[in-house]
Amino acid sequence: MLDVSNEPVIAALRASLAADPGNHDVRVHVASLLSADGRTDEALAEASAVLAGRPDHLGALTVAESAARRLGDIDRADAYARLLAALGGSPSSASPSQGGDPATGAGAPGRADGIREADGIRGADGIQGNEPTVSDGEPEGSDSSTDPVEIAYAGTMPDSPEDLFAEWSESEAAREPEVGTLGRPGVTLADVGGLADVKKRLNQSFLMQMRNPELRATFGKSLRGGLVLWGPPGCGKTFIARAVAGELGASFYEVGLADVLDMYIGSSERNLRSIFDAARRNRPCVLFFDELDALGQKRAQLRGAGAMRGVVNQMLAELDGASTDNEGLFVLAATNHPWDVDSALLRPGRFDRTVLVLPPDREAREAIFSLHLRSRPMDRVDVGQLAKATDGYSGADIALVCEQATESAMEESMAAGQVRPITAQHLRDAVASVRPSIGEWMETAKNYALYSNSSGEYDELTAYLKRRRR
Repeated sequence: MLDVSNEPVIAALRASLAADPGNHDVRVHVASLLSADGRTDEALAEASAVLAGRPDHLGALTVAESAARRLGDIDRADAYARLLAALGGSPSSASPSQGGDPATGAGAPGRADGIREADGIRGADGIQGNEPTVSDGEPEGSDSSTDPVEIAYAGTMPDSPEDLFAEWSESEAAREPEVGTLGRPGVTLADVGGLADVKKRLNQSFLMQMRNPELRATFGKSLRGGLVLWGPPGCGKTFIARAVAGELGASFYEVGLADVLDMYIGSSERNLRSIFDAARRNRPCVLFFDELDALGQKRAQLRGAGAMRGVVNQMLAELDGASTDNEGLFVLAATNHPWDVDSALLRPGRFDRTVLVLPPDREAREAIFSLHLRSRPMDRVDVGQLAKATDGYSGADIALVCEQATESAMEESMAAGQVRPITAQHLRDAVASVRPSIGEWMETAKNYALYSNSSGEYDELTAYLKRRRR
């Protein structure tokens, strides 16, 4: 027989899933076809995606158990097998009596993925197969005909709810995708020192409409949005994003570049889809992408990197929410280089609002010094004078000043054999040795503000540079 690939059918089904990602039955069917083609890793990934939302899906459990056993992950396969047994299903390759080889994970004859239909076991698409057959020569209803499930799992089938719960307690629980960090922020804008202009802009463009549901309903405003925080490095963009989540009382889902990008073609897009699905399951949620310029780089600059173009396209599809509901999902991003972000990402309905996060003002610098020096042995120090001396420093620069002053005090303490506090002189010396780190960024940004501001996207930066020249 010719070995015919299922790839055309898989491609068509995946196109259907792009329009309806929550269709578990179609995704399980894709997993079974991948398994039949010998693409076991991909089959397990698709089945696991279904189990993340439907841990009791028999078809997904069957494919996952078979695939895990083929890959040699016996503990995982056994966990799926126990859950299948508890739910009344049947593992595909758990014992020789089922026509498979438990050592190799080979399935029953006639099915490349080890899923049998003749024994009444649910197939990978979740549809019940044929009724159990009776062996030749045995009258129907004879005691000598034994259900293969009973042979493989004699004594383990649950007889009561208590037995069922006991089986579940031993099986592997469904988990959120191990991508990014999801949790409660624990901070609000009140914890952000200074930056009054940034807070005012956030309230006007983002927070006010979210906090007032009656007013929002009156004006027909959707409970969704996207916002980009941009500016020089080390100025607290991530902390502000976390504080915004705290203001909204929402979960904070932080995603970095390494959480999305993958060396295998198509895996980065799949990671991105999984991230958005996890955020939607935890609404209200602030989904935060760091380094947006790397994830959403201008596609005109990616002619030699076709894989990255797919990431940008997937991001656009997820933000549009054409086939999904993004209500209650707030997507924030941070970038040091907004001029490298694809313009399609900044169109209305996507990241349609931007906030410039500049180096901390004097009030903010005082708050940063106080934060980093608290709980440390201190002499009398005027943080106001320190803040005045560090104009143009980023929050990260000020943190480094405090660390260097602390190291100097520790060195003196070790030489003296007793604790010596951090003094104003330690801090002045540290300020003198630490140079502001944002100078190079400012030079680059100034060129864009002067020569690439035809649409006014850098007006805030232009105003800041004018104030600095005075």
